[in-house]
Amino acid sequence: MKAIADESERFLEAVQVADPTAQVPTCPDWSADDLLWHLTEVHAFWAAILRSGAQTDEDTEAVEAGQPQRPADRGAAIELFREQTAALLAQLEDRDDRDPAWFWLASAKTVGAIRRMQGHEATMHRVDAELAAGLPSGPIDPDLAADGINHGITVMWAWWSTLPGFEFRPADGAVALSATDLDRTWRVQPGRWVGVGESGKSYDEPGWVLLEDGGRGSGMGTTHETTVAASVSGSAEELMRWLWGRGPEPDSDGDPEILEALREAQQAGMQ
Repeated sequence: MKAIADESERFLEAVQVADPTAQVPTCPDWSADDLLWHLTEVHAFWAAILRSGAQTDEDTEAVEAGQPQRPADRGAAIELFREQTAALLAQLEDRDDRDPAWFWLASAKTVGAIRRMQGHEATMHRVDAELAAGLPSGPIDPDLAADGINHGITVMWAWWSTLPGFEFRPADGAVALSATDLDRTWRVQPGRWVGVGESGKSYDEPGWVLLEDGGRGSGMGTTHETTVAASVSGSAEELMRWLWGRGPEPDSDGDPEILEALREAQQAGMQ
């Protein structure tokens, strides 16, 4: 919860400096004021989810209908952001991470999933706000960044796995993502999600899955009978920024085809 509070405050400091109409480089369809409204909506939505006790997709419909309207005045928009951030923090304060709560990923319907996601969302949008304001982008705590890497792989890119009938077709080799400042490596399998949606539309989309979070001291080798054929190495912050589309690719080495499969999924963005 501290990450949500601290990063939201840093976000607000940056967005208030930005020209309201300044384009957000990492979200080019948004202005600085659009970014402010987006994070306000996000905090309002999750505060209402927790307040209402929503458990199912149907429960969220009433929550969405009761969302606040976007203020026309910037001062009012800033005040609404403060109010909704405080509301989210208040709802999280006395709840256990294991308590049930609606979440968009079927395997993660807990308060902890909301708390975790909102820490990373506030962090990335703080980076967005700094870029929009032309400010130097402040550091991300290494442990928070490491969790952001894990969250990106196991939650944000896991969306396709929840669709009935979708099959993951792996590429011929895995990639080691190594956080050099933490001596920690994630081994991931690039590939493609293939299936037919409820509308009848066929999909063939890039993706990746986690093979192993090796903890400290992991290196190149084999994992689950899949050869680790390439690596991407940098600090936990550098890896997280790249995975979340907020920074350049860190140092990479190995099989160019496997790296290209990894990049294709990264460039497609998170679901």
